[in-house]
Amino acid sequence: MSDWLHNLPLVWMAIFVFGCTFLVTAAICWIVTLLAVGERVPSFKAVSPGILPPLGIIFGLLPRRRSGATINKQVQRWTEASALRAVVILASRFPADGETRLRTLIREYIGETTAKDWPMMANRTANLRVIPQKLAEALQLALTLEPNNEGQRDRTTRNYDLT
Repeated sequence: MSDWLHNLPLVWMAIFVFGCTFLVTAAICWIVTLLAVGERVPSFKAVSPGILPPLGIIFGLLPRRRSGATINKQVQRWTEASALRAVVILASRFPADGETRLRTLIREYIGETTAKDWPMMANRTANLRVIPQKLAEALQLALTLEPNNEGQRDRTTRNYDLT
């Protein structure tokens, strides 16, 4: 139920929440009026109006949750774009044919992502469990390249004597 409510424009969300609040308040008022007779009148007068702040808090959180999701999507896209930029920058250290192929794979991945994946994510129909083919090919390419000099070698593959 909350998905359609969170996807409403702010004006319609406010109308819906205020309408529901009005109906619930009217029902409570009607019930209290029916029950507040005779000896029960003092008991009903003792109820605190302190139950109203939770309604305000709930209404205040609904639009913020929606905007938080939008911000998270933008941060994820920015992080992905930043990582891809780093790969392209580091590709300049690869041999010429490896650099060209890696840049082509990254460019194709970005094209597929913006054309297919992002619209599917917006419609909530994307399957995020499958690794994109162009990204997997780029990783395989990077792992198969032979280093030409010491600067291209991964320093973590050296044998260290820890005894």
